Amino acid sequence: MKLAVHCYSKVKKNCFKYLKSQETKTDKFKNKERMIKSFLIPLCFWISKKADKKRPYFVGLAGGQGTGKTTISSLIKIILTRYFKLKVFKISIDDFYKTRKERLSLSNRIHPMLLTRGVPGTHDINMMLNFFRKVKSKKFKKLKLPTFNKAIDDRFNKKKWYNLRNKPDVIIFEGWCVGAKSEKNSSLKKTINSMEKVKDQKQIWRKYVNQQLKLKYKNLYSQLNCLIYLKAKNFNLLQQWRLKQERKLWVKSKKKINLKIMNKNDVINFMQTYQRITQNMFKHTPKYASIIFKLDNKHQISSAIYKKK
Repeated sequence: MKLAVHCYSKVKKNCFKYLKSQETKTDKFKNKERMIKSFLIPLCFWISKKADKKRPYFVGLAGGQGTGKTTISSLIKIILTRYFKLKVFKISIDDFYKTRKERLSLSNRIHPMLLTRGVPGTHDINMMLNFFRKVKSKKFKKLKLPTFNKAIDDRFNKKKWYNLRNKPDVIIFEGWCVGAKSEKNSSLKKTINSMEKVKDQKQIWRKYVNQQLKLKYKNLYSQLNCLIYLKAKNFNLLQQWRLKQERKLWVKSKKKINLKIMNKNDVINFMQTYQRITQNMFKHTPKYASIIFKLDNKHQISSAIYKKK
């Protein structure tokens, strides 16, 4: 308990500074102290005990759209860096999306719905696998890794890519489908929303995405040392939180020309592509995740369950 209090005193300033940078005039973080003290600091003590400085410790962080993955992973990084003096690298699976041009090609070859970023198959899986392999290598050399600009639905210019110069002690790999598992092919037959019913009548898109999870994504996720799952109560809440994200993106963007910001209908349609895997994760991920953070209706962490010792 004393160590946790001491830790909070050392990281409070930096954590609050980061949270303030993410706020807008109409969207403020609530219960910041409780989130950091009761949930994130205990989590960081747990991770610090697992981390072995001889090789990177891979932390997977999963959760549906708008659950707060970026915020929570950023705070974890601050705490591990400031208090535990660990070298931490944080990256999102979103940063590995294929370029818009590559997705256009994929949509022409396989199915039109693959132009929309998000589902397994729209990431550069080989780039992710190479990143995991190289960062674990004893002959580690600096890496240049992509960053994705959701506002324009494409990668940033290479000048803005990540430069990973030193081998990290901890790698936080976050994303909405991190750790997701494939379904049985028989379960793909039944449509779960209007988008699947209208645009994927022959199940080509569903089968392709599921096959990606079954093969290369399974290989990627098997390399994670632990998986933290942010569990929302239902899919409707995720839609609300994602719309909130889009509004914040608009407010915080200085250059609003050519922005691909979504309105309410856009978000509802967009998230139908995520629905099948998200709902499958609701059902199954708590069974195998190392740690589960349950989120309430107000977007707050309400409880934590540690399953992996």
